Amino acid sequence: MIYSDNPHTDILHKHPHQECVRCVMDTSDPWITFNDEGLCNHCRAYDAYVATMGTPEARQRQLDQLVGQLKARGKGKDYDCIMGLSGGVDSSYLAWFAVKKLGLRPLVVHVDAGWNSELAVNNIQNIVQRLNLDMHTLVIDWPEIRDLQRAYFLSGIANLDVPQDHAFIASLYSEARKYGIKDILNGGNMQTESILPNAWGYDASDAVSLQAIHKKFRTVKLKNYPIINLYQKYFYYPFVQKMRVHRPLELIDYNKEGAKKLLIEELGWRDYGGKHYESVFTKFFQAHYLPTKFGYDKRLAHYASLIVSGQMTKEQAQGELQKPLYDLQELEEDKAFWIKKLDISEVEYDRVMSEQPRFYTDFANNEQSLERLKKATRIAAKAYRTVRPKR
Repeated sequence: MIYSDNPHTDILHKHPHQECVRCVMDTSDPWITFNDEGLCNHCRAYDAYVATMGTPEARQRQLDQLVGQLKARGKGKDYDCIMGLSGGVDSSYLAWFAVKKLGLRPLVVHVDAGWNSELAVNNIQNIVQRLNLDMHTLVIDWPEIRDLQRAYFLSGIANLDVPQDHAFIASLYSEARKYGIKDILNGGNMQTESILPNAWGYDASDAVSLQAIHKKFRTVKLKNYPIINLYQKYFYYPFVQKMRVHRPLELIDYNKEGAKKLLIEELGWRDYGGKHYESVFTKFFQAHYLPTKFGYDKRLAHYASLIVSGQMTKEQAQGELQKPLYDLQELEEDKAFWIKKLDISEVEYDRVMSEQPRFYTDFANNEQSLERLKKATRIAAKAYRTVRPKR
């Protein structure tokens, strides 16, 4: 399906079809813009970011300095950093890179939201065992997260992955505080995920939005589900607890296919066949729900990120995009599993899939407060850097 086939395309996609001359992003992102040469805003933003990164030598010096700081702060402690492990490419490679290349001692946290594939479980076990890592697995209360995910589906908004993502964020910070760890490693990187349209989703850490959607459709109350609020994320953890989030993969020449090959050879890792497909929920959400209901094909963003970083040609991406998102038999099996596991009736499922899409702005949220807080945080951080004594 292409987005112009979506029955609600007049609401979702208000511009005539246009594709970027460089990457494969197109007007299925309703907020996309093009310059006079036909280059999209995503490509321009990536180029502007790369221009600030400095030379490979400068990035290496920055990485060496970061590692030195982490080791110094972790001296005499069991761990010098903490990181999440989903079993996907980026987090798996980050674990290998942190241990084998940087000589760090991370505490690994895995959040089990009830949707791990058997393959993901095996990958995680292999990584932990072969790298001799300590891992804490936090199991989210299943009736609660199921009720949250069911509420998000019934709401008809795009980003159904918020309940999982919010739990991951909240749990990682909570574990870091519990064990006195100040440095969090994040596998995010501009080389493989620089492009993801804001119009396709919303901030997963907005607790007001999450609780508003749940309240509208809930059948159970949230008593054990981990929640992080704006104050905690943008003030308490960074300024009171003095925690810092680091993205070391941005400081190296990180290549997706190269990372997969290394993981297969050294850690016995096996490929899932798609970004974030280690979760059955996320696979169905990305490969069926989004393209069917909204006309959003996340492969566009994934491939576009690889194109701008030189890891894929536009022609290769266009060829991959011709392949179906789902094998038809597998789709029917996953759909039946998804409906049953979320305790949704066939009638409810069909109704939601046929209804006009809704957006996070249809529910209470913290967007304006978040922007004000981010601005205040930037000012505070700048002031802190200015007044703190030099060492």
